Amino acid sequence: MNNSHSESYKKAGVDITAGYRAVGLIKDHVKSTFNSSVLSDIGGFGGLFAPDFTGMKRPVLVSGTDGVGTKLKVAFLMNKHDTIGIDCVAMCVNDIACSGAAPMFFLDYLALGKNVPELVEQIVSGIAEGCRQAECALIGGETAEMPGFYAVGEYDVAGFGVGIVDFDDIIDGKTIKAGDVLIGVASSGLHSNGFSLVRSVIPMKEDRLNTYIPEFSRTIGEELLEPTRIYVKSLKKLVKSVKVKGIANITGGGFYENIPRMLPDGVFARVEKSAMEVPPVFSFIERIGRIPERDMYNTFNMGVSLVIAVDKKHADTALGVLRESGEKCEVLGEVLSGDGGVTIC
Repeated sequence: MNNSHSESYKKAGVDITAGYRAVGLIKDHVKSTFNSSVLSDIGGFGGLFAPDFTGMKRPVLVSGTDGVGTKLKVAFLMNKHDTIGIDCVAMCVNDIACSGAAPMFFLDYLALGKNVPELVEQIVSGIAEGCRQAECALIGGETAEMPGFYAVGEYDVAGFGVGIVDFDDIIDGKTIKAGDVLIGVASSGLHSNGFSLVRSVIPMKEDRLNTYIPEFSRTIGEELLEPTRIYVKSLKKLVKSVKVKGIANITGGGFYENIPRMLPDGVFARVEKSAMEVPPVFSFIERIGRIPERDMYNTFNMGVSLVIAVDKKHADTALGVLRESGEKCEVLGEVLSGDGGVTIC
């Protein structure tokens, strides 16, 4: 790449030549996410992106940022790093899509105790896969080697995404009213939330994580590392087909925290917990941790990743579009007059 090299910096624990090797390994992964709006190549000081405003009267940018959280501890112990990047992208773009926006580009931040280029490649390959699933470009990022701050073999990863929506098409929940239907869209499992509680229940030891659980049809570790599902493509099709009034992404805080975020004053959500199947991983955690059911619904998605509010007359159409997009979904409940946030029955 160039003749940049500092032996003193290397002795302090930072190998800048390893950083150059990492860039070389991830280059093809990153470029696989590029589209005609990307104006810059990997390695510049900033990512350049020319958005297409065709057909928009009043373009609005929608941003989202998040990390993977302590799910990373499972990845360390399982020595599996190629899907954790999908989680990083999903945690940002699913939030962006809840506003009716289409993600345009994404940037990542990766901090490691020691820069191992092959490890960086595995992580970034997952980020690139997440971006492809979300139909957005990975236009920049930062890899920081931080000896003494992170242990060797450990890292943290976070991301930032930007989407776009026309002002008149913003989904903000303001028009939700009593009588509207709530549709639940299935999750792929735990996603990336509640892992501090998970880790307090399941011993974070390699032999335990490698234990095969018949109800999972795989090991505990494999179940916990199932990547967060990305709903961008399905929601793009949905908003073109029906008038969507509100979308709640069931992340940290579960049902009780996230569903009220899309509701206006004067209404509350009534959710039928039997309307959708609860995946075995949640029952497993509830049972071995002796966790009260309400705490489960206040921490995890319980098999429901998105709660979508539509007019009752549009419910069947919405279900059809989502199912054609490959989503498992059911009518989860309804909106009623009154106050109280969420009632689960």
